[in-house]
Amino acid sequence: MNTDRSIELEPSWLAVLEDEFQQPYMLSLKTFLKQQKSQRKIIYPASDNWFNAFNSTPFHRVKVVILGQDPYHGPGQAHGLCFSVLPGVPFPPSLLNIFKEIRSDLGISGPTNGCLQGWAAQGVLLLNATLTVERNRAGSHQGKGWEQFTDRAIQALDQQRDSLVFLLWGSYAQKKGHFIDPHKHLILKAPHPSPLSAHRGFFGCGHFSKSNKWLEQHGLKPVDWSING
Repeated sequence: MNTDRSIELEPSWLAVLEDEFQQPYMLSLKTFLKQQKSQRKIIYPASDNWFNAFNSTPFHRVKVVILGQDPYHGPGQAHGLCFSVLPGVPFPPSLLNIFKEIRSDLGISGPTNGCLQGWAAQGVLLLNATLTVERNRAGSHQGKGWEQFTDRAIQALDQQRDSLVFLLWGSYAQKKGHFIDPHKHLILKAPHPSPLSAHRGFFGCGHFSKSNKWLEQHGLKPVDWSING
């Protein structure tokens, strides 16, 4: 991450978030990440994917927001979209449970890969609260500034867009989305899809059909939640 003049950020998002890159918290985050690299720490995802969620789903095209917490911290998993893994990578447990709920909710057969890039292309912002992590150290980059940056992104969507769907799974996502206006947007809450909590109400939540019903009611194209390819 360099100065705002050389950040590879999709133009509509850059217009919204450009000023953040000169804020003290973001300059501190930049210093931290440089230090990590100088110490030869392995950081996931690769730096060209840190802003993949934003670059894959322009600000004006966002219809649905799914909030995650941390990138995956194992080799070959994280590529900048929450819950998603590239084709050929085994499904992490939470992602497998997401697909189980989609199958139950919409009757869509299970996918052959776990890449959610197709959702992002349709307007689903797959945003982690923290955009980087050290290999094999879950939560290692929490509290360094990313959360403030992603809060600003969510606030901008809340304030400048209308009739969005926010899927808040688990207490962390629900806390992060506490300032979203329920009179402007549809906020759907459920336990996290982790195997530790999915049976407490994620399964059966029907969030995918409810999201599409809302979008159709507001004149928007529903999301094809199947995974093709």
